[in-house]
Amino acid sequence: MPLQSLDFRGQPALQLALPDGSACTVALHGAQVLSWMTADGIERLYLSPDARFDGRSAIRGGVPICWPQFNQRGLLPKHGFVRNIAWRAEAGGTDGPADTLVLTLHDDEATRAIWPHAFHARLAVTLAPRSLRVALHIDNTGGAPWSFAAALHSYLRVDELTEAHLEGLQGANRWDAVRDDRHVDLAPALRFGTEFDSVYTAPAQPLHLVQPAGTLEITQSASCTETVVWNPGPELSVRLEDLPDDGWRHMLCVEAARIDEPVLLAPGGNWVGWQQLTVL
Repeated sequence: MPLQSLDFRGQPALQLALPDGSACTVALHGAQVLSWMTADGIERLYLSPDARFDGRSAIRGGVPICWPQFNQRGLLPKHGFVRNIAWRAEAGGTDGPADTLVLTLHDDEATRAIWPHAFHARLAVTLAPRSLRVALHIDNTGGAPWSFAAALHSYLRVDELTEAHLEGLQGANRWDAVRDDRHVDLAPALRFGTEFDSVYTAPAQPLHLVQPAGTLEITQSASCTETVVWNPGPELSVRLEDLPDDGWRHMLCVEAARIDEPVLLAPGGNWVGWQQLTVL
């Protein structure tokens, strides 16, 4: 299916649409998925109405790509640099009822000034009825090994966070970043209302984000060894300039991540990490 180019809040973007009415929109800036609309007309991702679309800043919402650094765990800008630069669109592919949009990024003089390594990054966004898969492919195109961390920082939309819960992390090792505490999470379901910021050992089974309007199933590749769950809560939400004061009530970040043990990629090596969202 042909891609449609569009202007999204002043920035170039591409849109995929299926005959059933489902669609997704991806910005060239950061190869960031901005919207995923299912055939029932429901938006499944959260995008802040106050997000900055200036072609330089990180965009608050959708699915930002954190690479080659997670958060401030290193010397690079927060969450790395690829979410803040323009990618290029390539031809995707059609396979039955699904369709794929592909964006790529190669190292250049500007990236090597920040991070002195040769790489090729590829983001494949596959849209199918009731599901969206986002896959990050990383190639080492240089002559020496290098290491990285990565995350697909998905902002999932909820009608009202205090009425939603996340199932599937019971028994997982958890680092609670708010309290700087490590323990095994014994709760059968996570509930939210205050600031929540935790890194979990990724479970083998899918997670389920349950709310009155329905359930979203969340799966990730085994190469993403952690799952990050984040919500700013009411106090931090007020302090974030690119998020409405009540923005925390309508989003939950559930991220496929590889952060505790960085990937060491040899010359010619490839790594793939993905997350799939499915409406049940």
